[in-house]
Amino acid sequence: MIAKEAPAVSSSAPSLITWEEALSILESKEPLMSIVARASEARFRYFGNRVRIHILDNIKNGYCPEDCGYCAQRKGGESGIQEYSLKSQDEIWEDAKKAKDSGAYRFCMVTSGRGPTDKAVDQLANTIRRINSELGMKVCLSAGILDNKKAQVLKDAGLDRYNHNLNTSESNYNEICSTHTFKDRLSTLEAAASASIGLCSGLIVGMGEQHSDVVSVAFELKRIGVISIPVNFFIPIKGHAIQSSPLTPEYCIRVLSLFRLVNPDSEIRVGAGREGHLGSLQSMALYVANSLFADGYLNVKGSATEQTMSMIRDCGMVPEFTEGIPEGWESFQDSFLYEEKNFPELYKFKK
Repeated sequence: MIAKEAPAVSSSAPSLITWEEALSILESKEPLMSIVARASEARFRYFGNRVRIHILDNIKNGYCPEDCGYCAQRKGGESGIQEYSLKSQDEIWEDAKKAKDSGAYRFCMVTSGRGPTDKAVDQLANTIRRINSELGMKVCLSAGILDNKKAQVLKDAGLDRYNHNLNTSESNYNEICSTHTFKDRLSTLEAAASASIGLCSGLIVGMGEQHSDVVSVAFELKRIGVISIPVNFFIPIKGHAIQSSPLTPEYCIRVLSLFRLVNPDSEIRVGAGREGHLGSLQSMALYVANSLFADGYLNVKGSATEQTMSMIRDCGMVPEFTEGIPEGWESFQDSFLYEEKNFPELYKFKK
């Protein structure tokens, strides 16, 4: 298997569809496979047959003053999750090492809370420097609201990307959170961009939003030049204040295709909820998205890295490891599935 190199491009390719066309995709006015074909063409044009695997590390859990209705760590959530303060630099480094050994392309550090203190920013900056210098690994950080000064400290430490999801449209934001605003989130992304940090921002689908809200987020991310877009599908668990709206695997694929067609050269990532909401269409998502999470999400379990790797292989694609594709990737199958040792009673009917 030959990994097709992604062409060198800028993150400025124009959208391939209009607002009205995007809305029609979600309203099922065009056959699914026609949409997937269009989105897939853009996916392979800009990213070849590679898949980026991200592994999340929840480096600070709970103790959050925000009331985001979609989060198990929210104020007064009573989810029963374990709470802990910011991990030490050594603990985070060990987690990053494990992620690299598992084949992660980027290590994603996530903290709870409204935003980091100056002291926490300095600690995070030192951790980022160490991961960069000792592991040679790309780092994404999600730590809440930032200002320009804090963003510059993180950039100087070598931060590759900063994640701050819009989650839903501006018109719908008051329905999911009251302790900060949509504009607060935009300001954080602007602060990261001013420090020349790559922007990572996406949404959560299935929180009672309208089709127009999903389309609005897709075009807003395009407007501000987001290069990495996680598309999450709401997982209703204890502690959430939001009632989930029903999602079908087909609709999830339509959403991913929409984001690819609006943001053709951005990294589109299949985020939380892919295992439960996409079901048997998970592999189809990789013909549209070029990135996913492995080993679970912030407070919810997901597919193990080995399962994720198998799905990538089955699609005829290759993982984009930090240090290239490992030797022997093609000969992953040690034995034929239907060997007699695997199925001693292979035949259903025997004499």
